[in-house]
Amino acid sequence: MTGRLNSAQPYAIGLFRIVVGLLFACHGANSLFGTFGGETVEAGTWPGWFAAVIELVGGSLVLLGLGTRAAAFIASGAMAYAYFKVHQPQALWPIENSGEGAAMYCWAMFLLIFTGSGAFGVDRLFAKRSEAQGRTAADKTPVAA
Repeated sequence: MTGRLNSAQPYAIGLFRIVVGLLFACHGANSLFGTFGGETVEAGTWPGWFAAVIELVGGSLVLLGLGTRAAAFIASGAMAYAYFKVHQPQALWPIENSGEGAAMYCWAMFLLIFTGSGAFGVDRLFAKRSEAQGRTAADKTPVAA
């Protein structure tokens, strides 16, 4: 059973990345454009507007699996900042200060920094392409006798 689960790991990580990226991007779209019945933040305000831009752009990149590790690194940092600057001063525990979302997004994005995009990501297509080009270049290199 462990072998089957291990073989499915890239697909599970890919689906995890897609769901987390979609939810994160929706949160940013909600704050920036008022989609899904949300209230918009005023352009250029600190930290709300900048957080919303990071959420929308970072979530979209994570969703697509494009620059996943870098986007997840920035998104994780933004959520850590959000938790410690906005939520934690109100109370110590996330359940008390309504910081569960920030904490979960922080740790979910942190995980993606180390796992990468998994299956179904654009990163994986670029990796396969560059790997294939590297092989063809190596095949054409003459061998000295």
